[in-house]
Amino acid sequence: MTPRHFLDIAGLSADEVRLILDLAQRPIASIGRPLAGLGAALIFEKPSNRTRHSMEIAVVQLGGHPVYTRGEEVGIDVRETAEDIAAVMAGYHGLLAARVFKHNVVVRMAKVSPVPVVNMLSDHSHPLQALADALTMEQTIGNLAGRSVAWSGDWNNVARSLAEICVLLGARFSVATPAGYAPVASEVTRINSLGSGEFVVGTDPEAAVAGADAVHTDVWVSMGQEAETAAKEKAFADYKVTSGLMAKAAPGAPFFHCLPAHRGYEVESEVIDGPSSRVIPQAHNRLHSARGALAFVMGVK
Repeated sequence: MTPRHFLDIAGLSADEVRLILDLAQRPIASIGRPLAGLGAALIFEKPSNRTRHSMEIAVVQLGGHPVYTRGEEVGIDVRETAEDIAAVMAGYHGLLAARVFKHNVVVRMAKVSPVPVVNMLSDHSHPLQALADALTMEQTIGNLAGRSVAWSGDWNNVARSLAEICVLLGARFSVATPAGYAPVASEVTRINSLGSGEFVVGTDPEAAVAGADAVHTDVWVSMGQEAETAAKEKAFADYKVTSGLMAKAAPGAPFFHCLPAHRGYEVESEVIDGPSSRVIPQAHNRLHSARGALAFVMGVK
């Protein structure tokens, strides 16, 4: 039987997203132990706080045994090819999960693995984060269908996965990013084809946030892009989420950030540490969404 991989949000249907979000909120005992007696290989080329802890505990809650592996221990495409690593580890484990620099690595692993492969983050996607974001938004503002979600900042892997899940769930996702940093037209078209929602891109943060039911941002410089710091700090200076920008959103609109955050850069302390912030529940939901995703790839309905 072909395994059910989870590499990006765009690979899911709206019904499958709904199933994962439902699984994330079910009592653990009602899900069962689909990983009982099985290992789960968790391969980290990039370090993480939330991803490691949420995935390890999710595996344990589903009855499995997580095995944390640092990138240098396997040396993807240095010591061994991604294909060899996946094929070998699949003989030890019930599922494989990888947090990698290049998205093609998880794609190649999935092509040869007889067990599910889960993308814990790549340069293209952060699907587990998008699930946690959607879960937290719906717990805060209700069903996302017909809602308006705004993003001010860099168009990165987190923004891409969030755009995909918003369109799948029927929300309007509005991105404000500087000229030269926006998604190409073909990607906007691709994301808009995923579901009943709408994806729009502009350069004005106030226009993007106006009337929004939820506001998101992320760091301007992702891990591995440190050489771009000076240029990005200059380009994104007007895209900081401030109290003034939040005042343009709908009354009481919550603020979201996937963390880690740089206070005073992409977001004011008054916002991320203020009453509108949902960043801690959002981080906690990484565990519940991970559990839902793992149960899903293991065939729980």
